[in-house]
Amino acid sequence: MEGTFGCRVEAGRRVRASVQEGAVEGSVRPQYNSHCTTFEINNESLIVKTCNKTPDANLCIRSIKSRPGSATANRTGLAEITMDVLNIKVIDVLNKIHDLQSAGTEPKQGLDSCEKNYTKMKEVDIPKAIQALRSGDGKGAEDVVKGDVELAMNCEKQSRGLLTSLNQFVRDVANVAQSIARQLYTKKH
Repeated sequence: MEGTFGCRVEAGRRVRASVQEGAVEGSVRPQYNSHCTTFEINNESLIVKTCNKTPDANLCIRSIKSRPGSATANRTGLAEITMDVLNIKVIDVLNKIHDLQSAGTEPKQGLDSCEKNYTKMKEVDIPKAIQALRSGDGKGAEDVVKGDVELAMNCEKQSRGLLTSLNQFVRDVANVAQSIARQLYTKKH
């Protein structure tokens, strides 16, 4: 008779196990399968440990888990994932700015300035921060993203509340990304 295989969770850890059905006199012989691994739980721990050292652990965890590759990422990979989330949000802001500009919404100068700032984030800053991460320069990535927090807050002032929730989300994700980048070069992980 074929065995029934499955994963079970014990004390918060994923355990690899299978049960051989039809064994002599109902005895159960555990076996290990390759379809259940403990790596995901170990990485879950890395995600939580990393995110708990950021200004917004819940946002950090949600952002990281929403992206492909998070289950196998190391800390540098987690930083790159937050940069990816930041880039997606920057694109969302740019799309909203373009919609407002097309509708003739005022303040025109403020929206134009926001467009310039967010375009810089998308085309220069985020790629530069990702490159810094890939070359092992967590401090360089942190510094670039720190400037993006300021750009988002400047946009908030210039757009007179038209982009408040988007600007705040960009600021928050940038703060998380900055914090993870800082963890890459500080001794206390």
